Amino acid sequence: GRPLSDEIIDFAETLFADGGALLCGPGGGRFVYDLRRRFDLYCKLSPLVPLPELRGAGKLRPEHTDGVDILVVRENSGGVYQGEGRIESRDGTRTAHHAFSYTDGQVARIARAAARVAQQRRGNVAIITKPAGVAAVSQLFGEVAGEVCAAHGVKWRILEIDHAAYHLLQHPRDLDVVLAPNLAGDVLADAGALLLGSRGLTFSGNFSLDGAAVYQTNHGAANDLRGSDRANPTAQILSLAMLLRESFGLFDEAARIESAIRRVFAAGLRTDDLNEPGCTAVGTAELTRHIVRQIEAAP
Repeated sequence: GRPLSDEIIDFAETLFADGGALLCGPGGGRFVYDLRRRFDLYCKLSPLVPLPELRGAGKLRPEHTDGVDILVVRENSGGVYQGEGRIESRDGTRTAHHAFSYTDGQVARIARAAARVAQQRRGNVAIITKPAGVAAVSQLFGEVAGEVCAAHGVKWRILEIDHAAYHLLQHPRDLDVVLAPNLAGDVLADAGALLLGSRGLTFSGNFSLDGAAVYQTNHGAANDLRGSDRANPTAQILSLAMLLRESFGLFDEAARIESAIRRVFAAGLRTDDLNEPGCTAVGTAELTRHIVRQIEAAP
């Protein structure tokens, strides 16, 4: 009766206590938001790295997406999605109220995560704000995140969310790490799916400070595709590869999964969302079977 049931909470608590990680299926409603709040999964990492085997499958020109490597670092614990809202009826008028906030501590810890990962990449962080539209949150987010990035010795700049959305698609190679509040991070990671060719390729990991980790697709439950054998399973499988690598250090196993996916795409097998001339459209189950065979056949 609830997206995040007591049964799931108990299962996740036991799993995390044993040092495990959770691979999420298609939970709907507020499932992912409530799960993040319950276990303080404050940090979401969404890689945006186009696959060379899919250069011609997307709507953007192939040469435009070559070499793109972006990591969206999204704050999960505050902001609009974790606010409190209600609808009030008075004198025949319904009014929706919604209040949300950020503390400097929330901003600082997500900024530290972004700065540390930037140190291992190209050393550039784009901090996403909207000063005129959401003035107080933008000021706090920009000031605190800028101080943290400077303390970690990484370059940083402020990008307003509307310009950031344009920049993400128009000049994607200019971006390295994108640090964003909850709502803005959600929008940018989803818009970035255009760089990959399909939302069916987007995946992420959600992390707490005490080691809890939840991996998921970025495209939601897609209930409209349920039972149709048309959904692209790739993001779900890539979520598993990310889990193996990030939570357990199983680098070879993760690479085997990722290589298997690339070989299947190189052979021209696609779900409908990625199909192009010269390729063969297959269903969810068949694409998955081909990926499994490639994993098993790998040396």
